[in-house]
Amino acid sequence: MSCQPNIIHKVYHWLKNNQSCLLCDEPSLRAMALCEACENDLPWLERQCRQCALPIPDAHALCTDCSNNPPSFSQVIAPFEFIFPVDTLISRFKYQQNWPYGRLLSTLLAQHLRYHFDEGGQRPDLILAVPLAKRRQRSRGYNQAQMICDWLSKTLSLDNPKQLLRRTRETISQQGLNAKQRRENLHNAFELTQPEQVKDRHIILVDDVLTTGTTCSIISALLLKHGAALVDVYCLARTGKPHRVEL
Repeated sequence: MSCQPNIIHKVYHWLKNNQSCLLCDEPSLRAMALCEACENDLPWLERQCRQCALPIPDAHALCTDCSNNPPSFSQVIAPFEFIFPVDTLISRFKYQQNWPYGRLLSTLLAQHLRYHFDEGGQRPDLILAVPLAKRRQRSRGYNQAQMICDWLSKTLSLDNPKQLLRRTRETISQQGLNAKQRRENLHNAFELTQPEQVKDRHIILVDDVLTTGTTCSIISALLLKHGAALVDVYCLARTGKPHRVEL
């Protein structure tokens, strides 16, 4: 029995009511619980690495990591930098079961993606959530990446085959590990239950935050190995770190 909460309709109705802004507590005067002023003040991700979306000064450049050791995925789409207040909203959604925060940010991601598609961006064939370790999901009670994936699937009418991608073993937390240790920690940690479903298809990996990109790169390599045509990443926010820029 899945422990993933079935809260799509519950939060969806929550968003349709007249709301106070989640950030300033003033009336939002719109369907979302976010006023226009606070939406404009959010840390929108603007100049970024064209592959991994790392915040950098030149929007048409590659960061050093993508230039020297490119990830397996082709592109990351994230509307926000992982700084205040987005980092706080994601933390409360992820660790404190404040699902409306996640639903709100997912709505903004969906709007961002609609604009991307309208401007000529390719719609994917299917989207997959990054699987959470079983022990961590039992402890937390849900996989926040799967919740985001479910919301995007419903809002954007995207195919979301659950259980196609899964973890094969428990892994320790990636926090505090260097790049080599992260790769070793995730070696053979994922599998496809029906590999034929990914052949020649444009696939999206969905997660809450992209930090180093190691997990998504390893999963992308697995999907490409089984014949996926293209793998991109959708997430709510991208962390930043100092990088040199390769023009």
